[in-house]
Amino acid sequence: MGLTHPQIPEDEYKKTLKQAQLALLTQQRALAEAKRSLLIVFEGPDAAGKGGAIRRMLERLDPRLLRVHSIVKPTEEEYAHHYLWRFWNKIPKYGQVAVFDRSWYGRVLVERVEGFATDAQWKRAYGEINQFEETLVDDGAIIVKIYMHISKDEQLARFKRREADPYKHWKITDEDWRNRRKWDQHNEAAQEMFQKTSSLIPWTVVPANFKWFARVNVIKTVNSALQAAGIND
Repeated sequence: MGLTHPQIPEDEYKKTLKQAQLALLTQQRALAEAKRSLLIVFEGPDAAGKGGAIRRMLERLDPRLLRVHSIVKPTEEEYAHHYLWRFWNKIPKYGQVAVFDRSWYGRVLVERVEGFATDAQWKRAYGEINQFEETLVDDGAIIVKIYMHISKDEQLARFKRREADPYKHWKITDEDWRNRRKWDQHNEAAQEMFQKTSSLIPWTVVPANFKWFARVNVIKTVNSALQAAGIND
């Protein structure tokens, strides 16, 4: 992905972040009153800054009205069902927010690349996912899909900083390094995902080499989606 990665100075970042957070808090209240749900999906390479962006996005919101789901390997019970089953269980109540740090798109991303899903399974998943999201939207849900992208060089620099910092060792695993070795395959899977799952809800690709820029733009993306949905009308 050939993206430009803009920067913003610290004073502008702090000011803009507060403004965006306040706007989101206002819209969260309106969402609750409208009894519509909000699902925010995050995908992107390892170390792209998804966790940091999610924390800044939510830190000023009413925690009683939101849930964050960090999606990891399915449990034995989840393996016994269709892969979307475990996500239906996490759909937010009307008026509430659910954030997915990785999501049902794993079927066409990591599961595809690593061979955890068969060709037939991940190829079929594009239609299944589109139908899943259409069902939610028809019921009044607002879905925001954000792909945070960093360059391969920036990912390597972040991996090395994590390895060098004893307080961040938990953030780097053998799986991260294994995924990195398949960088091109992961990018190819992401490109096809954009093409085949953007007709109803387009993806927003956020350049994330510079964390301040990415964090502000993630919140602005969510605010814009809520405004477009007429939450404050």
